Amino acid sequence: MNIVVCIKQVPGTSKVEVDEKTGVLKRDGIDSKMNPYDLYALETALQIKSKVGGTIKVISMGPPQAMEVIKEAFSMGADIGSLVSDRKFAGADVLATSYTLSQGIRKIGDMDLIICGKQTTDGDTAQVGPEMAEYLEIPHIANVRKILEIKEKSIVVEMDMPDTIEVSEIKYPCLLTVEKDIFQPRLPSYRRKIETKEREIGVISLKDFEDKDEKKYGLNGSPTQVERIFPPLSNDEHEMWNGDSQELSEKISSKLKELKFI
Repeated sequence: MNIVVCIKQVPGTSKVEVDEKTGVLKRDGIDSKMNPYDLYALETALQIKSKVGGTIKVISMGPPQAMEVIKEAFSMGADIGSLVSDRKFAGADVLATSYTLSQGIRKIGDMDLIICGKQTTDGDTAQVGPEMAEYLEIPHIANVRKILEIKEKSIVVEMDMPDTIEVSEIKYPCLLTVEKDIFQPRLPSYRRKIETKEREIGVISLKDFEDKDEKKYGLNGSPTQVERIFPPLSNDEHEMWNGDSQELSEKISSKLKELKFI
């Protein structure tokens, strides 16, 4: 089975500056890591491979430094890695990102199953996976919490729906987005890290796509318009009170009334 796993490099800290003109995060010079939800997607692929065999390809979209998460995926057991990278892709919203990744997957080709994490910690939209499937014209299932059966031409999964747990069978090729409780991600292997440190990572740019229309990528292809974006204000104001239980109870009650919580 040929499995494609989508992974992303996200900020490793919540203290990230925002470009107020473009509304995008300033990622240069900050600590980064693999999106935590993508670790569950990768582990799901590794579990499937251990049962039925196959090849795991990871694909990421981002600047050249995003190769680090692909190398991390190699150390966990991924076989092939590709980075979709071009300055023309910068500033993409959910729609443009989904289309760009779908073009990248078309380029690497030959896939039976695409697995994505439920969402990313820097965007939290949970829309990229399903939108990619629509662009690729393949069926998809979101919120997968368990793999029940892996068949020759289909896969049976359990979905975590708002009010129910549902079981569904979906034919290949297809796309799944997985919940964080589906499997416990393994740790990277130091031995595998050494063995794969020279492994080539393919770079895919706009010139490699079937659709080379620049208006569909990056800021040009992003219909979402950010009215205003700003970092949250921190409030570290505090008060110290002394007294017995009766006095403190009265002070707490008065403060809650003052703040209009009660």
